[in-house]
Amino acid sequence: MSRIIPELEQFALPFAREERISPVKMLFATRQNLRTSSKVALLLVSLFSLMFGGDSLQAESQPPNILIITADNLGYGDLACYNPDSPIVTPRLNELAHESARLTSFYTASPTCTVSRACLLTGRVPQRHRLTNQLGGLAGNYGIGLNQSEILIPEVLKKSPTPYSTGCFGKWNIGFAPGSRPTERGFDEFLGHASGNIDYYHHIYNGKHDLFKGIQEFDADGEYATDLFADAAIDFIKRKSKADAPWFCYLPFNSPHFPNKKNKQPGQKFEWQAPDRAFEPYEFGPDETDALKRYYAVVTSLDEAIGRVLDSLEAAKVENQTFVFFFSDNGAFRLNRKGLDVGINSPLRSGGVTCWEGGLRVAAMARWPGKIEAGTIIDEPLWSPDLMVACAQLANTNLPADVVYDGKNPLPTLTQQAKSPHESFYFQYQKHAALRRGEWKIVREKPTEIWKLFNLNKDLQEKNDVAKQFPEIVHQLVDERKRWEDSF
Repeated sequence: MSRIIPELEQFALPFAREERISPVKMLFATRQNLRTSSKVALLLVSLFSLMFGGDSLQAESQPPNILIITADNLGYGDLACYNPDSPIVTPRLNELAHESARLTSFYTASPTCTVSRACLLTGRVPQRHRLTNQLGGLAGNYGIGLNQSEILIPEVLKKSPTPYSTGCFGKWNIGFAPGSRPTERGFDEFLGHASGNIDYYHHIYNGKHDLFKGIQEFDADGEYATDLFADAAIDFIKRKSKADAPWFCYLPFNSPHFPNKKNKQPGQKFEWQAPDRAFEPYEFGPDETDALKRYYAVVTSLDEAIGRVLDSLEAAKVENQTFVFFFSDNGAFRLNRKGLDVGINSPLRSGGVTCWEGGLRVAAMARWPGKIEAGTIIDEPLWSPDLMVACAQLANTNLPADVVYDGKNPLPTLTQQAKSPHESFYFQYQKHAALRRGEWKIVREKPTEIWKLFNLNKDLQEKNDVAKQFPEIVHQLVDERKRWEDSF
């Protein structure tokens, strides 16, 4: 079900509790006024073009650019546009939500980093592409990882009727052996790291320097990783927007992934890392030791970086010809690790590596000016494998007929507020399992447990197990899981 939110109402709540106006919020308000004025002008130009035979439809002669941005372990409730009580300052993502359709029932196909990325890039659930677990350590991250026969989004776009330029900037985490690296899997350009997480400033993973340009090691010691990846994406967008071909930019940030002791150099502090400027909106500074507060600054720095990337679309005059999709790879982790599990998943239960809503349901936004209505909320369930199908649709190309895809075309839901194209959603990660169909969801944490049943429309927090009241619904959902498993 989709509904339209009045423009002013949507962003009053996150800031209503603040009495003073910070510089960040003033910037947000100023940008909103400027952008509203520019969009009114654009509408007038389009109207006159249609009336007097201008060339306003010229941009339709080629497929749109595609920008997919992912955050790493961002909590569903970290953003004020999802959770008005969030104390984290994210004006640019709030602004993006204002300009987008904000998805409130968007799922990642797996609640962990490696598997989630494989599902996004293949359009297939783990049980089909067979990368079902997190890649661990140097051996795992520098191994084959995802089967090299799997077809990825950039490979589809390179072979479309109008071939795309393709770039990936950030966290790869699906295998970095020869033949598995981004520039060997359909990307023309890559700047990023092979592993699941790195030190933000020294780019170390488990004692190894882990930053690459293409397939060669790249030295950018001292540069904040979030800024590094944003700058690379901005440069790509600037260059490729001057060409006559569309482009695809995949921007998987490492942020706000928690710190890892194995990534630290001798004598280096074990703490959440953010540049000094990210602390400016808060009443604490870069010397703050509280892990939760430092996490706020990490998310704020991510917000700023995303804002700069979005600004580059305007600067290149391709904002209206670019489909933008943002989401988190999985929910924030809630494993009771002191100083690490600080992300906010409210109001959802649990978090990453589980099949509770907190692990699977993630913040997501889709923007495509003139096609996707700004300021709408879409509660129809969709999931990350749908982006493979969306990319093929946007590129006017067909997916391979001999491959089974679990994604379905989300564009009618995003652009026309149509019903979800999905009958059900299958989830399995290690011992955790779930299935959602309509308003109902079954969950269990171990194969030896009986299924719990929740009505997500009435019980989003998954507190009230109603399996005993509705045994027939449990039976139907278990049968639906078997139908999925018979197809693997």
